[in-house]
Amino acid sequence: MGQKVNGIREQVDVCVVGAGHAGCEAALACARLGLETVIFTVSVDSIALMPCNPNIGGSSKGHLVRELDALGGEMGKNIDKTFIQSKMLNVSKGPAVHSLRAQADKADYTRAMRKVLENQEHLTVKQAEVCEILWEENESIKCVTGVKTYTGAVYECKAIVLCTGTYLNARCLCGEAITYTGPNGLQAATHLSDSLREMGIQLRRFKTGTPARMDKRSIDFTKMEEQFGDERIVPFSFSTDPEKIQKEQVSCWLTYTNEKTHEIIRGNLDRSPIYAGIIEGTGPRYCPSIEDKVVKFADKERHQVFIEPEGIHTNEMYVGGMSSSLPEDVQLAMYRTVPGLEHCKIVRNAYAIEYDCISAKQLYPTLEFKAVKGLFSGGQFNGSSGYEEAACQGLVAGINAAMEIFGRDPLILDRGESYIGVLIDDLVTKDNREPYRMMTSRAEYRLLLRQDNADLRLREKGFQVGLISKEQYDATLMKKMMIQKEVERLKNTMVGANKEIQSFLERNGSTTLKTAASLAELICRPELSYEKIAEIDKEREAFAKELCNAYAQDTSSLPVDVIEQVEIEIKYEGYIIRQKRQVEQYKKMEQRKIPENLDYDEVPSLRLEARQKLKEFKPISVGQASRISGVSPADVSVLLVYLERFK
Repeated sequence: MGQKVNGIREQVDVCVVGAGHAGCEAALACARLGLETVIFTVSVDSIALMPCNPNIGGSSKGHLVRELDALGGEMGKNIDKTFIQSKMLNVSKGPAVHSLRAQADKADYTRAMRKVLENQEHLTVKQAEVCEILWEENESIKCVTGVKTYTGAVYECKAIVLCTGTYLNARCLCGEAITYTGPNGLQAATHLSDSLREMGIQLRRFKTGTPARMDKRSIDFTKMEEQFGDERIVPFSFSTDPEKIQKEQVSCWLTYTNEKTHEIIRGNLDRSPIYAGIIEGTGPRYCPSIEDKVVKFADKERHQVFIEPEGIHTNEMYVGGMSSSLPEDVQLAMYRTVPGLEHCKIVRNAYAIEYDCISAKQLYPTLEFKAVKGLFSGGQFNGSSGYEEAACQGLVAGINAAMEIFGRDPLILDRGESYIGVLIDDLVTKDNREPYRMMTSRAEYRLLLRQDNADLRLREKGFQVGLISKEQYDATLMKKMMIQKEVERLKNTMVGANKEIQSFLERNGSTTLKTAASLAELICRPELSYEKIAEIDKEREAFAKELCNAYAQDTSSLPVDVIEQVEIEIKYEGYIIRQKRQVEQYKKMEQRKIPENLDYDEVPSLRLEARQKLKEFKPISVGQASRISGVSPADVSVLLVYLERFK
């Protein structure tokens, strides 16, 4: 790279590199906390771009978006403004795995987020490629001082947040055709990787893929199953008025691959970049290409294919479940074997994209690099996949960049209080060999970490940081109090085994009473609910009115979200109490901090592998150390004994 000479030199507080979902959240967090922030993007048209699936949320990802919103993030508000279909997933299962998912109008989503960024005080949007991180070394500690763009402009700053997504040294593959671009044919960032390596940051190659987009007019929907949205739409953001987002929704469609599809794929594997050895990067295990599905699940006769609209004002349809890097002619042949796609026309070919990223073991749980003070990182650059995972990391990285500048305590979320805590902990304590995807099964305490109570869990932290207003926080405290009061009332309201109660129980297929029972005990029965017992709950209306008056609510009945929490708390009380005890035990280990200057070579009886891993990961607590692969329970015991002596 030739040295560019440019006289422009500006001073800001924070530089955010990349304006995808992570970059947007990081930049908004810093600017909203009053820091002069500049966000760089290779194309202003790619702000909050959805280069792959046209939706936000989904299983476990819906939890992440609601937690992000509770902390003061923007993604939930933006999808509430721009969705075209909304659905709560897993409703036939328990509340722990209920997850909200919404189809977005891609163009509207990008446009709405761009508008938010462009009108945010203290935030400047700059179309420029950052090619170099500027830093200096003081007493063996590297500290960032600014960034330099490809044109030579220098922006001096106190903190940098890297949110480069899939753009670093990106190349897209479609069979034998390779183009050196970022997603959707946008310009790749080809210079920053060298600068990062010079700083001592280790890079790796990951890969992801996306399916083709079809012309809606060429699809026969009569051969597919129509998928509708929910009759009653639940918003992502706790700030969105549910009544204002009820609207007509568009449909999605379900079809399936078949043996003919699989034959075409198997017959052309030698032309797939993945199987021909052209792709160097590792792809996501839980979002495999159709080639991977056919090879790894050879016993499956068919795979689901979802046809989803990309927006209201376009005929492009997304072919979910069939991402591929096969050549164009093979793609067309395989897609045309799928019922309803026999005469399909491809608008955009499916492709795989390969890019530079890092192993997040180089980061603290604050998402700051251990080796470089003031350098933070969020999103797919950290080795994760998905818009939602990216946005959450961007928010945490942005908040912690601001906290460091202000000299305040960082925001570290743990596994016992949020899915975001699970996500970041998994990234920084595990050497993930493939793009990391969030799943409900990764959260040990998922009964406590439900999507419905994200505000009750995290609003306080958002308020303490400064991204949640006092008005929003007070509303959450009010909601908490109303839940508590109503639960107490139901536990203390007894009903006897009289004729009216017995008749009610019989009508609802429930066992009659032998002795008096509380209303809460009745709600615990599977066949009964808060709503069903309304007819025998004589005090409900008066108490609700009293509560609403006490908390200045302009209604005489309890809000729907309060009722939902009351029912869950009562029905699952035993399980919730047990899980809270487990979290208390977990937190004891998290509170045992490990000094930053601890010399693991001085810890006697520590196994060699554990010693090596602890030196490499530099955990901040005994809890974090216990989750590092290669550190056994015996090693943790040795470490605890040593820390007692060290103290």
